[in-house]
Amino acid sequence: MILSGYSGLKSIEIVYLIGPYFKYHCSICLQISTENNDEMTSNYPVQNGFEITTLKCPGNNPLEYKKSVHQDFIQLHFCIKGEGTLHYGPHYSRTVMAQHSMLLYNPDQQLPIDLILSNGGEYLIFVVSIQEFHSFFSQVAGLIPFLNEENRHKKYYLEKELTPAEVLVLKQLLEGDPNNAMQDLYQRGKAYEILSLYFGKKEDASKACPFLDSEENVEKIKHAKQLVINNITEPPTLQEIADDVGLTVAKLKEGFKHIYGESVFNFLFDYKMEYARKLLVGRQFNVAEISHQIGYSTPSHFIHAFKKKYGTTPKQYVLSLT
Repeated sequence: MILSGYSGLKSIEIVYLIGPYFKYHCSICLQISTENNDEMTSNYPVQNGFEITTLKCPGNNPLEYKKSVHQDFIQLHFCIKGEGTLHYGPHYSRTVMAQHSMLLYNPDQQLPIDLILSNGGEYLIFVVSIQEFHSFFSQVAGLIPFLNEENRHKKYYLEKELTPAEVLVLKQLLEGDPNNAMQDLYQRGKAYEILSLYFGKKEDASKACPFLDSEENVEKIKHAKQLVINNITEPPTLQEIADDVGLTVAKLKEGFKHIYGESVFNFLFDYKMEYARKLLVGRQFNVAEISHQIGYSTPSHFIHAFKKKYGTTPKQYVLSLT
């Protein structure tokens, strides 16, 4: 990686050498408010040919971000909050709304990124070389439209709404875990998880879960999730949740799995472990206190569950933060 730039300037150029054949030029331009310098732009090189840029704009002025991208790269744009407007010349632009995504690939010409992120916006950009992308999905290339033999040399464009599972992982990737000594590994894992969720083969929603076509039923499932979260120390039974939200147990299980990608109690387990992990990072409570807060009868049960989830004990995890 080669960095070029001078103190006081608002732009730098980054050149990634990817193999012997081509370079990836990254020119970054930031428009920073003189009143508020809270804008945040971070770049994470996941591996050769795969970089993530995260952007936050909590200030009073929009954030401008520019990058030159080689045509051998796929762009994935994810907007969590606010909206991001991509400009292509003086007369054309596309807007990525909150909790939506946009995929761009054109092997015939470069698609430089010229993004304006609105106030309060949160946004992520994945830039992946087509060569690396093929290596990720070589076994299922035929299931991804622009990777199959008929389309692999054609331009491709896709806009879609993000699923709740995708939004959750994107937020985890955006926020990171700065106190974790394994932060790089954490970020890489979340990056690959997003690709898996985004490109994983999904059933047609209307066939897989037709009762979710009703907005009322979707709200019932969301209410069920909140009931689980509000009662993590003494979680209600599936029957109690179903009765409370006005669904049968079968519909509750089906709808919850469809919206959140896992069963009710797998969701509860993951939520407890993530909540406990954040408490450990805060270092305000010991293991026994955290165990009690998330509803485990003994610390040993909590320690076993934490190790099952993260592959390490709570104590070892805390030690890894120093």
